[in-house]
Amino acid sequence: MINSMTVAEKIKQRRLQMIVHSTIYYIYNDNIVSDIQWSKWAKELETLQNRYPEISSGVEYAEYFKDWDGSTGFNLPIDDEWALRKAEQLMKWRERSTSKRND
Repeated sequence: MINSMTVAEKIKQRRLQMIVHSTIYYIYNDNIVSDIQWSKWAKELETLQNRYPEISSGVEYAEYFKDWDGSTGFNLPIDDEWALRKAEQLMKWRERSTSKRND
């Protein structure tokens, strides 16, 4: 599941993914990943946080993911400046890669 990443690194990666993709969904009314993929990431994050609560509590954005069950990203910090910039960057990347395939 984790390969070469530490538990803390994987928790951070999944949290950031949850925030950014929730920003894309709730703020920009769009999506880049499927609901199935998002749910898979959410379940993995929920499992890691429950299995390693002491590590999880020390990882960035812990306060937003306390008691998080993975069912929604609506209550995450989706208006965070970093999340907004990253979401816009990903949507632009998708647009460019889609237009290149259609050329």
